[in-house]
Amino acid sequence: MPYIKQEDRLDYEELEIVLEEVGIDNPGALQYCIALLIKEYMLTHDMRYATCNDVLGALAGAQAEYYRRVVAPYEDQCIDRNGDIEGYGE
Repeated sequence: MPYIKQEDRLDYEELEIVLEEVGIDNPGALQYCIALLIKEYMLTHDMRYATCNDVLGALAGAQAEYYRRVVAPYEDQCIDRNGDIEGYGE
């Protein structure tokens, strides 16, 4: 995932504050917020294949990074706690 510079993150502080205040408490709300971000991006970019591909790439990158940083470590904890499947991953 392309992490942006610390000084560039300041541009998004208000957004983060609003999201914390409002909260995202269900998958529908999460997907709605993602759709709003995409809409805002599309307002400043031409409707072209490259732009659509940029959005899909950002979504795929965010998904991969979430899996790498959050899901995989959680799964490793579950393996440690519950045991692995015999012969799996060898």
